[in-house]
Amino acid sequence: QVQVKESGGGSVQAGEALVLSCKVSGTTKDDYHAMGWFRQAPGKNGEGVSCISWPGDETYYADSVKGRFTISRDNADDTVYLQMNSLKPEDTATYYCATENGCSYYRSGIYGVGFRGEGTQVTVSS
Repeated sequence: QVQVKESGGGSVQAGEALVLSCKVSGTTKDDYHAMGWFRQAPGKNGEGVSCISWPGDETYYADSVKGRFTISRDNADDTVYLQMNSLKPEDTATYYCATENGCSYYRSGIYGVGFRGEGTQVTVSS
């Protein structure tokens, strides 16, 4: 059974940085998943934040995080990272990691369709 576990959330001041990690377990050698991060804040629509293909040669970033966030992955360790710099209060949300069918879906607003974790909270204060 595939399990996804996020970590690295926390409370920071605006302008600071955080690194989120996502560990995937239970996959087989034939499971070549794209991986993505999406977020959900109370009272707001969810947003597909970033996605990376299995080889790592294709990435997607929402306009709201472009230039500030960087996604990467270590397939040998089955871990995906989200480096978040210059954090803003509007980045406050629960961040989820999920296996995805492909990053092209993020461009259409489709995300979180595969196995997902329970989320990690990011709070940015001004």
